Amino acid sequence: MSTTLHVCMTCRAGEVLEEDAPRPGAQLHAALDATGAPEGVTIVPVQCLSACSQGAAVALSAPGKWSYVYGRLTKEDAADILAGAAAYAATEDGLVPWRERPVIFRKQSLARIPL
Repeated sequence: MSTTLHVCMTCRAGEVLEEDAPRPGAQLHAALDATGAPEGVTIVPVQCLSACSQGAAVALSAPGKWSYVYGRLTKEDAADILAGAAAYAATEDGLVPWRERPVIFRKQSLARIPL
């Protein structure tokens, strides 16, 4: 069963940017893509996760599992995001034990969506 890590490409992370300026969400996607997805995880760019005031944002989902949306992320968080995605992928239901989650996933969760 494949896990999808959705990355908002349009997130401005609350910044006022020129139209052609690199978006923090796109920079986060580039950092995640450059590091590479863990086994069982696919990184998918999306146009909007509707977490604009909390961007840059990502979402984790998989068939038959709870889904999560995380925000206030930066490209510097790429390693922790990928570690969290790997832990999520290894679960049966998407519920990673609290202490096994990266700190950013404990503190920056915006939503948990039932299966």
